[in-house]
Amino acid sequence: MPLNFGNDVDGSSRILLTEPRGSTALVLLFGGQVISWKNERREELLFMSTKAQYLPPKTIRGGIPVCFPQFGNFGGLERHGFARNRFWSLDDDPSPLPPPANKQSSVDLVLKSTEDDLKIWPHSFELRVRISISHGKLTLVPRVRNIDSKPFSFMFALRNYLHVSDISEVRVEGLETLDYLDNLKGKERFTEQADAITFDGEIDRVYLNTPTKIAVIDHERKRTIELRKEGMPNAVVWNPWDKKAKSIADMGDEDYMTMLCVDSGAIEPPVLLKPGEEWKGRQELSIVSSSYCSGQLDPRKVLYGDS
Repeated sequence: MPLNFGNDVDGSSRILLTEPRGSTALVLLFGGQVISWKNERREELLFMSTKAQYLPPKTIRGGIPVCFPQFGNFGGLERHGFARNRFWSLDDDPSPLPPPANKQSSVDLVLKSTEDDLKIWPHSFELRVRISISHGKLTLVPRVRNIDSKPFSFMFALRNYLHVSDISEVRVEGLETLDYLDNLKGKERFTEQADAITFDGEIDRVYLNTPTKIAVIDHERKRTIELRKEGMPNAVVWNPWDKKAKSIADMGDEDYMTMLCVDSGAIEPPVLLKPGEEWKGRQELSIVSSSYCSGQLDPRKVLYGDS
């Protein structure tokens, strides 16, 4: 499908992906960031802060920021790395990925290291992301290639700001019994004891060795967002809750009530690439509509179903 281009007030491009049933995704070249994903009923599925600022080089709080070569404060660079506040380019040579399927609308983006980047992170790289939309699904395929003469290690994450009806009515299934690093307690390691993750306060955790499929169950909307991932063994769960939200300049005081970050990542351990090697990940977000009443959605059908 042909790409639909527009421009922001600063002159940077935005790309609208559409599919025949009517769902859409909006992508910015700034940050290589998806900032909107709507279903065929025009319902927004991604959260965007009420105080989000579209003023490069400031990062945009919401959508799906790309975190590279660092996640959070797990290294010596700026928080979440610099890829999310750089201008990306259209990638006219996305090989060796196969062409997108006929019913998919997609765009290939690339970010290459610059002289300024090398001053703060002295490794030559190419970071590519293919963003595709099809009915009920949003897929991102990131790739990192080492074009340097020496090995380097990096972290990568897709920070998924999900729009939920009421955070207190949301459950996350698929992370039970797993170990996690608690960023609220100095990255101390714990084991998840709950049958499902529910929310009544601030949370900021990096789960280790996670499964390929995680379910975010929104009881009030009677639907589930299913996260499938490959090549990214970590899952990050974050919500700032009320006190932290009020301290975040580009976040509304009540925004925490309708957002939840469940991220795909390769964070702990970092990825090591030799010269000429390429790392590849994959993330698919899909919507599972449900006729179940609130509290009666069986997560096993989401996590272990045939689909």
